Amino acid sequence: MRINIITMFPEIFEAYRGIGPIRNALDKKILELNPVDLKQYAPGPKEVDDYPYGGGSGMVIKAEPILAALSSIKEKGKIILTSPQGKKFDQELAFKLAKEPTLTILCGRYKGIDERIMHHIDMEISVGDYILSGGEPAALIIIDTVVRLLEGALGDVSSCLTDSIISGILDAPYYTRPREINGIKVPSVLLSGNHEEIRKWRRKEALKRTLIKRPDLLRYADLTEEDINILKEIEREVYNG
Repeated sequence: MRINIITMFPEIFEAYRGIGPIRNALDKKILELNPVDLKQYAPGPKEVDDYPYGGGSGMVIKAEPILAALSSIKEKGKIILTSPQGKKFDQELAFKLAKEPTLTILCGRYKGIDERIMHHIDMEISVGDYILSGGEPAALIIIDTVVRLLEGALGDVSSCLTDSIISGILDAPYYTRPREINGIKVPSVLLSGNHEEIRKWRRKEALKRTLIKRPDLLRYADLTEEDINILKEIEREVYNG
């Protein structure tokens, strides 16, 4: 996969090359990361943005440097704009994007981009209902989520397939050494060596966490009859004392 990022701050993405799944994917040649410095395509120094026509606060990224940056990229693939007006980014969308051979992400900033660029955009994506200083953090979220779905990017593929959002429920609690810290012990079942009992404990704890913290996920989770019975048991324990 090739990911182009049009940004005013390419150094952010350069720093990210050496981290986790992105580093693995780059080392294995299954990913090309191509930050494109928008400032290099401005008609003059400090001419990336300008005041909006009609007045108002804030600045708008000009059309010319964006068009020039896009023209410099031979293989653009699907062109994505990070934008609060976009489709909410989730795991389902990440799976779809991971199937694309090439993506180009345009990082929004200030009040936005000149509207005359929008017919070049294939998709607007928002990572949440909150305000960021620019689209770079959003682009990193998209890239990290998509890249870890590429075959070979993770050392342990099962780690990806059992992630909370993919499985439909939150993870069970995890513990590591030592067995006791500040008087708090690791649950004895995890030390028992009984794999079936460990599986049951983890499933129950995962379902309990989901019911308490993210009950909305249960509407879409693929629950077995055993899961449903466990949830009924949890509801009695949690809500009826």
